[in-house]
Amino acid sequence: MKFIDIHAHCYAHVQMEFRPGQHLFPQEADMLEFYDLHGVEKGVLLPACNVENTLGVQSNEEVLEICARHPDRFIPFCNIDPRAFFNSPRSRLDDILRWYQDKGCKGVGEVCANLNFLDPRVQNLFAAAEKVGFPLTFHISPFQDYAYGLVDEAGLPGLEESLKRFPKLNFLAHSQAFWCEIGRYEGQEPRFGYPTGLADGGRVAELMRKYPNLKGDLSAGSGCNALSRDRAHAARFLREFQDQLFFGLDICVPETEREKPHELPKFLVDMCAKGEIPETVFRKVGHENAIALLSL
Repeated sequence: MKFIDIHAHCYAHVQMEFRPGQHLFPQEADMLEFYDLHGVEKGVLLPACNVENTLGVQSNEEVLEICARHPDRFIPFCNIDPRAFFNSPRSRLDDILRWYQDKGCKGVGEVCANLNFLDPRVQNLFAAAEKVGFPLTFHISPFQDYAYGLVDEAGLPGLEESLKRFPKLNFLAHSQAFWCEIGRYEGQEPRFGYPTGLADGGRVAELMRKYPNLKGDLSAGSGCNALSRDRAHAARFLREFQDQLFFGLDICVPETEREKPHELPKFLVDMCAKGEIPETVFRKVGHENAIALLSL
């Protein structure tokens, strides 16, 4: 087994086009095709339940049905909007999470609600996930309004405070606003995109050293760019945090992915083949960390 994809989205039916000729999120057949092409054994399906980032809200039940049809290829997460169940910071979200845990779900996410990290409703969701024992995958946004993802400032103070408050909750961090912090930067522009070059001293390494419950989801252009922008730094980073990093793809537009190969599998395979990272690190990041985290 080469890879487990920690970050996948998949619908059972064709969704509305969000741009002419482009569908948001692949279907089952698309995912299996991608996985066979890139050497991916299994993928963690993250329901798209937050209204901020999808044209058609996806139910946890749909993901469970997809996983039931392909139990050897897909692993279900459930997803709960922090505003669910009366839009209150006192909502018993742990009861909902336990319901889906009993159905076979292994975690919660991808949380994309456009609320501040320290919003009491978001903190309530974190508390519920910690109580149930679920890891939690989230997207960080640099701002609120016409955006998706939990909002945090440069330097990630909201994330750090959450890591302190919930030391037993494994946070799977993702997105441009997280991975730009792998290096030092100036201004706000790097938080919205894919910076080039890299200066040591970023907050990601600092937080990972301080909080072992912070995990790095390497999916999407943001995760791949964080490594590929400086290959020597990537080798050091992968070695140091080999127990906290997880391979992922985050394929969102199937039409685009058919036109070009995904870079992260190729990048990691090449680094291992050239001896820049040992095979033990490659295996941990590629699949062993996911097996351990999700008790597969």
